[in-house]
Amino acid sequence: MTIMNKEQQDMQHLGLFGIYKDSYKIILSWRKIFTKITLSLILPLSLMFLIQIQVSNSLFSNILNHSQQIISTPQNTPQFEKLSETISSEWLTLMAFKLLYLVLSVIFSLLTTSAISHTIALFYSSTHDDDEVVNLTKVLSIVKKIWARLMTTFLCVFAAVFIYNFAAFLVFIILALILNAYAGTQNYVVLGVASVFSIILVITYFVGLFYLSLIWQISNSVTVLEDSYGFEAMKKSKELIKGKMRLSLLLFFTIIVSYGLIHFLFMMFFVQGCDMKSVVTIAYGILWLLLLSHQILLGQVSHTVLYFVCKSYHKQNITDLSSFYLEYQPLKNKDVEVEKYYHV
Repeated sequence: MTIMNKEQQDMQHLGLFGIYKDSYKIILSWRKIFTKITLSLILPLSLMFLIQIQVSNSLFSNILNHSQQIISTPQNTPQFEKLSETISSEWLTLMAFKLLYLVLSVIFSLLTTSAISHTIALFYSSTHDDDEVVNLTKVLSIVKKIWARLMTTFLCVFAAVFIYNFAAFLVFIILALILNAYAGTQNYVVLGVASVFSIILVITYFVGLFYLSLIWQISNSVTVLEDSYGFEAMKKSKELIKGKMRLSLLLFFTIIVSYGLIHFLFMMFFVQGCDMKSVVTIAYGILWLLLLSHQILLGQVSHTVLYFVCKSYHKQNITDLSSFYLEYQPLKNKDVEVEKYYHV
């Protein structure tokens, strides 16, 4: 029995390796459409990410070098003024470049997420065995219709992350003031308790940030495939991963680690002291570009498969998704209401 014919209630039993296995099956089964999505959306996104690392590293290195020079330069001298202007200009350039990258990466990320989520939904609901039923132009035309919904969800997640970070910042500031007040005393018990509490807070902070990132990923699929978006999509995502929290966190963790590993290796073998004219360096750059593109595709597909696994676990079913491929209409709540599966 192929993955397309797999009854939805069976998906709830998929584990980490099962999700990756099904993700590869989907990609290979509909390799034509996913190749087009990769070439048109994922490859540019990957290229932007790697270029951003290279350019940012170069600009920041220049800032550090000039900052070291200005320390040993007498103030109120032409050389000091010139270095000061250069550093300010470099910081502005770096900030402008980062802002441009952020805008472009968000656009391409949302386009990629929506295109892949929609394609996988069609894969599960389609009666065909290949991607001939899916046309990239049609998928992208549908993506345009849900762009505002996806952006709303993104802004809501961004607002939640901002509030979370602001609250964490205040807590850390208060804790730092307490530690500073007891720093000159001999009360080692208080200092020890405060230090342990600080470590716990840092761990809790990163776990919370990790959780919000996971909610965002599932919210994208909810936004694309259902009629919910924004904070409502985030609420539904939170409810969906209940019961599958360990699997969700493990999947997200493995994907994040793979991104981090690619980033680390790219910095080590390509960015640090690379010769851009070297054939070996260029080969390394192409290798990291292909690896990152593959990982982004696999990550996006896996998150959408996880969405269907969570839907299956909660006995929720989405009926014939191929119908809104012809003329997109967001699925109404009545289409995704809980449907109980009764086993004899």
